[in-house]
This record gives sequence, structure tokens and C-alpha cells, in this order.
Amino acid sequence: MSQIRIGQAAELAGVSPDTVRRWADSGRLTAAKTPGGRRVIDGADLARFLASQARPTEQAPVVGESARNHFSGIVTKVVRDKVMAQVEIQAGPHRLVSLMSREAADELHLAPGMVAVAAVKATNVVVELPETRETGHA
Repeated sequence: MSQIRIGQAAELAGVSPDTVRRWADSGRLTAAKTPGGRRVIDGADLARFLASQARPTEQAPVVGESARNHFSGIVTKVVRDKVMAQVEIQAGPHRLVSLMSREAADELHLAPGMVAVAAVKATNVVVELPETRETGHA
């Protein structure tokens, strides 16, 4: 059982330690005392509490981004499991495969036949040279 100190819980929640203390004092969070008298919160309880408090944030429309490669295409395949989704997009002669969370794929309502744009930002691009007829080498 993971025990989290009030200060750590506050940091994880993005609030002040006083706020976590108030949550514990009001019964919203259950706190226990260590033999030294410090209050601690069970990690699983804190995780459940924070998840129950989460609210979706609204995002402003994107007016710029750092990705330079955009491929418009059509979704040809979506494979979902409990956690992840694999999405295939055919953009002209290019087949692009994206791995994303199941939650993201569901929020976008991704399904075969949809028009989509794959924005690709690669920090590591491998360049290969094909074999040439003249030398038999690259």
C-alpha cells in the first residue's frame, strides 16, 4: 500500500498542502497517521479521488504547430483494444500508421472512410538509399 505525504499529494494534485488537508478534514480524502504523527493518504485512494475530480479542458483552435508534415488521407482501418488504438490512413501512395490511446481514438470517433490529416513530427528520420543498377551498391 503506497502512503503519500500531504505535501506530495498536493504536488500531484496541483494544489496547496492546505487544500489537501481541508479535503482530508472534510472527509473527501481519508488520511491516516504515521507512528511519527504525520498524516498520509493511501496512493490508490488519492488516484481515485483525483480521477473523480478531473474535468475536460477546452482547447482553443490550433493556429500554429511545430509539425511540418501533414498528409491528408482517408482512414482505412482502426483497431482498438482496451488501452490503445492503431489507426491506418492512406494518403495518396503513402500508408501512415498511428498508435494512440483508445480514449483519443474514441473522442475523435475514428472509423474507416473518414477523411483525416496525419500530422507527423519526427525527431528521428532514417534515410536509406536504394541499390543502383550501375554499381550494385547504394
